[in-house]
Amino acid sequence: MEALRPLLYGVWGLGEDILTLSLAPGKRVYGEKVLRIEGKEYRVWNPYRSKLGAAIKNGLKTWAFRKGINILYLGVAEGTTASHIADVVREGIIIGVDIAPRVMPKLMEVSQWWNIILPVLADAGKPEEYKDVVEEVGRIDIIYQDIAHPDQTKILLKNVEQFLEKGFVYYAIKARSIDVTKSPATVFREEIKKLERDGIDVIEKIPLEPYEKDHLMVVGQV
Repeated sequence: MEALRPLLYGVWGLGEDILTLSLAPGKRVYGEKVLRIEGKEYRVWNPYRSKLGAAIKNGLKTWAFRKGINILYLGVAEGTTASHIADVVREGIIIGVDIAPRVMPKLMEVSQWWNIILPVLADAGKPEEYKDVVEEVGRIDIIYQDIAHPDQTKILLKNVEQFLEKGFVYYAIKARSIDVTKSPATVFREEIKKLERDGIDVIEKIPLEPYEKDHLMVVGQV
């Protein structure tokens, strides 16, 4: 069998697949393929089901995820990507915010096993709704955002101002959710300018095709 090769901290490659070492052996989140290698259980990270996985497949280099950091995840949904991030960081807390009540039962189930995920039912555009949760956790090192909303950049910047004194931003820009009358390239350019005007140093811009159409993963630093 081909040997595992390290790609990023806590992420491995095997053939065409990317993998994380499961924090909850024996459990699956979204029907992902599981491999046992040298007595350990690895989960195949499906880039068609995770924008961060897609960014890794497309050559993402800036990787701020480390053991023990705290992450504010806006638009966590059912926890697919958050579970892989939890595999990577192992300790710390991932505050998973989502506005949709329908995703909470699955997210609560996932958080029982990937137990560093803290589900929060709230509107990411109203950080005051979960300010107390964030303050209880303490320092935030990364804000990760995956939200379909016309004002998604404004939402991100509001959370950065509130919670990220120093750290990284991973932002999946969804061009068609912002303005369908403009080309995705124009939308991406305009939204990146907003980030830079607000003091975010944009380090990487990774198109997510063929895994996601009209999406761009932006990595920034505060």
